[in-house]
Amino acid sequence: QVSFAPLGDAGQQQLERGRALICGCGALGSVIANTLVRGGVGFVRIVDRDFLELNNLQRQVLYDEADVAAGLPKAIAAAGKLRAINSQVDIEPVVADVTFANIEQLASDVDVIVDGTDNFEIRMLLNEFSVKQSVPWVYGGVIGGEGQTMTILPGETACFTCLMPELPAPGSTLTCDTAGVLGSVVGVIGSLQAVEALKILSGNIGTTSGELLVIDVWQNRVRRIALSPLVEAGGCPTCHQGQFPWLEGTRGGESLVLCGRNAVQIAAAGNGKTDLALLADKLAPLGEVTQNVHLLRFAVEEFRLTIFADGR
Repeated sequence: QVSFAPLGDAGQQQLERGRALICGCGALGSVIANTLVRGGVGFVRIVDRDFLELNNLQRQVLYDEADVAAGLPKAIAAAGKLRAINSQVDIEPVVADVTFANIEQLASDVDVIVDGTDNFEIRMLLNEFSVKQSVPWVYGGVIGGEGQTMTILPGETACFTCLMPELPAPGSTLTCDTAGVLGSVVGVIGSLQAVEALKILSGNIGTTSGELLVIDVWQNRVRRIALSPLVEAGGCPTCHQGQFPWLEGTRGGESLVLCGRNAVQIAAAGNGKTDLALLADKLAPLGEVTQNVHLLRFAVEEFRLTIFADGR
């Protein structure tokens, strides 16, 4: 990697001092984390709210069947794999949902944010934090055989709100439940996101893409969409008018449907902490209970309930 002239020794040394936040470590996130850690980024914080299931393995390349059997949250399983890949990188796993209440704690000390999520609400939140705090971030999304990515440099490029002023109406867009996901497009988009992050962290920010890149691996189509007209048009409520409703917590729900999971997440109330051992004792007479330090699973008849230590 050092022999690649645009990077060289100087760029590699900057990577070693670089700090990255990866939000979501499922399909895209596992490709991104794998690439950044193998590339020698000095500090990588991984935030993910979910645990592993068998059908994840089709596209989530960091994990295997043993990780599913262990019942670990994705962030914890990913950290174990990544430390074995490169012991010189500082890996910090966080089992949590990214919300307006914790985004500053998670993102205030990093040089780049990389999107591995699967929902627009978190992307709106990341975008507002990015613009307000001038932290670059790299958006990515996949569905079916198509994916897209763009790099947001606050004050220089269009932001995500320029591209999408409002969330899509419910039912108006395809989801992984309706369209599925090809593992190959995950690899393509995640790799493109990772190289954009490597450019930023190595001091080569001028080589990042200022366009929206859309790739359909099944139809062999690549589209590059210029975003400069959005910047020139002005009027964006985020990067032009300084409005941050997602960051302030005035927008965003307390529950959401998890894509591809036949499940709903309910956000924690109160202090966001749960005594899992005490809860296990209460639930044990009522059904099947399994537990580790990160989460508790409760099964009765056809219903499955997973409770995380942060109260979700």
